Amino acid sequence: MERGRRARRWLALIVAAGLAGSLLSTPAGADDGAGSGSVGAVTWGACPADVAEKAPQLECAEIPVPLDYDEPHGTTIKITVSRQASSDPAKRRGILLLNPGGPGGAGLSQPADLVNLGAPASVLDSYDLIGMDPRGVGHSSPVSCGFTADQDYRGNIPPFAADAAAVERQAEAARKIADQCAEHDQDGRLRHLTTANTARDLDRIRVALGEQKLNFFGLSYGSALGAAYASLFPETTDRLIIDSNVGDTHLGYEGMRQFGLGAEQTFPAFAKFAAARHDAYGLGRTPAAVRRNYLELAERLDREPVDGVDGALARFLVFVGLYSEKGFAPTAQLLQALGDSDAAAVRRRLAERPPVGPAQPSTPAEKKTDALSPYDNTWSAFLAVTCNDSDWPEDVATYQREVAKDRARFPLYGAAGSNINPCAFWHHEPSEPPVAINDNGPANVLVVQNRRDPATPYLGGLKIRQAFGDRARLVSVDGVGHGVYLYDDDPCAMNVATQYLVDGTWPRRDVTC
Repeated sequence: MERGRRARRWLALIVAAGLAGSLLSTPAGADDGAGSGSVGAVTWGACPADVAEKAPQLECAEIPVPLDYDEPHGTTIKITVSRQASSDPAKRRGILLLNPGGPGGAGLSQPADLVNLGAPASVLDSYDLIGMDPRGVGHSSPVSCGFTADQDYRGNIPPFAADAAAVERQAEAARKIADQCAEHDQDGRLRHLTTANTARDLDRIRVALGEQKLNFFGLSYGSALGAAYASLFPETTDRLIIDSNVGDTHLGYEGMRQFGLGAEQTFPAFAKFAAARHDAYGLGRTPAAVRRNYLELAERLDREPVDGVDGALARFLVFVGLYSEKGFAPTAQLLQALGDSDAAAVRRRLAERPPVGPAQPSTPAEKKTDALSPYDNTWSAFLAVTCNDSDWPEDVATYQREVAKDRARFPLYGAAGSNINPCAFWHHEPSEPPVAINDNGPANVLVVQNRRDPATPYLGGLKIRQAFGDRARLVSVDGVGHGVYLYDDDPCAMNVATQYLVDGTWPRRDVTC
């Protein structure tokens, strides 16, 4: 039991990795009198303490928006935004609103993150970088399903399902989570967390900041949010970059299933890395051998877990390790330890370095508490948006059938992405259809996409490029990992995207990097 609890905590840390920002529930103060100033209807002041500690140069504000856009004069909620003002006001051309993904990703610190990632001076001169915690997230009227630190919950990505019985077991757990979210939704906010409503919030932010046009840079799920905004408000869009694309305006069941395709397309790069270092890691002398040995190891862990790491968890750890080439070495170390059944080495690998993050000490049963998990808000917002945005299959048999298909098509991870999750039992039906892509508008949607991306495979970039038609151009990057512009070191993509943001240079045709 102790090892199982420890493994669940490791998994919880991994699921939440990469979603920067605070998960505290205290709203930001509008102004503390220090460094304040007004733009449009917004008064800038101090950021929440956790954001200020990480990025003291940022200033923050709160912007009221309707909870329900069908009742625009009804209940309001507050969206907290941050700003890194243009470093050269004479060159400023507007705002660049940012979204880090998720859904459920907090983004107040993202302007500072982009600076630390090496955003060019020309971009920093041209724009006020605007971060935000989207509705329901972090400091923007956060929601909660009441996930506790000791709860047996493996995060929002279901575990790998080895057979139909595993889907049945997961269905029982998923139903309980859906019921739990409904029980904790005392003020009825969960149903109003949708991509369409968040896109409407973006336009309220634009108006509040006194801007005629909105420039946008969104990654991962942020690509869906950007596509939704460009479709709902084409005439108020200026320059948009959507990076690592979901392929639609929402993340639904088919989007989750794409994890299987992404893993298959990205794993060969890891296998090549490991094969070239077989004498160091012992994972196989050829990429084919690395793949074969990995699949055999995962099946062995299904039968004989090592210190709480079973086959489902190992598959997830490897999936996360494909997010960046920087994760290849620690992933190889972990697989080496698991292959040797070295429990102590597994614990070290999970504690020491990415893609896993620091481990937490296990909690003895007699000391268990009802304290909320630090990832409660992230998980809750993710579920609310994904479940509210689109209809999900509701019968277990559908998931069993699709899991069997994807386990055959994408054996590395496919049976996880198609497994059942709480959206099958969500207590609210979608209040409106997903936003339809609008190809009638200005040509201003730059689609940036790695060819090997585990979470948002290249297919997503192709789909959104085709849907937007002449409004879009696709920058295809012969790269590995999740996130391109500023998150990768490809000079071609860096130059194309920067020139577009700064000078408005629009590619005459799609670009291959």
